[in-house]
Amino acid sequence: MKPLENLINVEKARLLHELFPQEIPALLEYVNGMCLTILEDEQLTRNQWENGLLTIEAWLSFVEEVKNKIDKYGKRLHKQSRLFADQLFDGYVAIYMVHCMTLYTTIRKHPNHKFSLAIDLLFNP
Repeated sequence: MKPLENLINVEKARLLHELFPQEIPALLEYVNGMCLTILEDEQLTRNQWENGLLTIEAWLSFVEEVKNKIDKYGKRLHKQSRLFADQLFDGYVAIYMVHCMTLYTTIRKHPNHKFSLAIDLLFNP
């Protein structure tokens, strides 16, 4: 296995899925809910947008892409670590996924402390 600092997001996501497969369905349900909330309140999101690095259009495109992939692949994402990683952590959509995972494990105080630590270790520099 490569050292942690040499892993790309897809590899980190696959490892996370393989270490914590039981946590993936609830994570994806949370991410899907975030997508729905953002897309339903798009105007509110636009009005409150303050990120200088990304345009609101880019952010909304990540949200929509993640939502479409969750809809398309459904429960297969729960069971297949490679599909989960390849579809949700390749390219710029990984920015949105990392954002969602960080909120999921910090704001909510996730009950599986090791899962929260793994996300922090893998995705937060």
